[in-house]
Amino acid sequence: MQYKNSMVKSGLRFLTLLIILFCFAAVGKTQIWSDYQLTANGDTINRIDQQKLRQGPWVIRLEEVRGEPGYEEEGYYWYNRKEGQWRRYSLMGDLIARENYKGGFREGKQFYYTRLGDLLREESWKSIDPANPYDTIEVPDLDNPTRTLIKIIKHESAEVKHGVWNHYDPNMGTIIKTERFIFGQPEKEASGQKSPKPVTPLKPVPKEIQEYEQKKKGKG
Repeated sequence: MQYKNSMVKSGLRFLTLLIILFCFAAVGKTQIWSDYQLTANGDTINRIDQQKLRQGPWVIRLEEVRGEPGYEEEGYYWYNRKEGQWRRYSLMGDLIARENYKGGFREGKQFYYTRLGDLLREESWKSIDPANPYDTIEVPDLDNPTRTLIKIIKHESAEVKHGVWNHYDPNMGTIIKTERFIFGQPEKEASGQKSPKPVTPLKPVPKEIQEYEQKKKGKG
């Protein structure tokens, strides 16, 4: 009899522990996000944390306004800043842009398409670390053409045109215009400037965002 009572008490203690753990888990979940939405698969998106910052995967939809076509875009936020690849779609579901971000600003190659999916423009951008808006570049020595000098420049914008821009004929798929920029200036106006040498690199992409990008590639 005592053995049976002991088993019952143990069972009740175990059940009580499970209930307590469940309550803590539920409370913890509500404490992490002050707001979020659920997808059809039960995944959480459009998360806002307790500091009112956007976090994780987001889907943003903008309706047509005063003749301007609406669109929907999806990507990842990291402490209220866009990070990694973002995709933009027309309201009909056609892919019209693939943009890459670092620290909330465009970084690297960006691709823009027509409503029919043909490549229209390929851009190249450089994002700037706001905490260190300086870069070093090599410029020709006007007194000695065989030498180059190191020059420190300060960026006035958080993102600048940098690299090759290609404009395409969407019907033929051929390049109809090519532009080259060095830190926001057309190459012909910045002649002699070579590859940049950043003083301080931007922070690496967080692990969570790398995992999100891999997941999206797997679905694609």
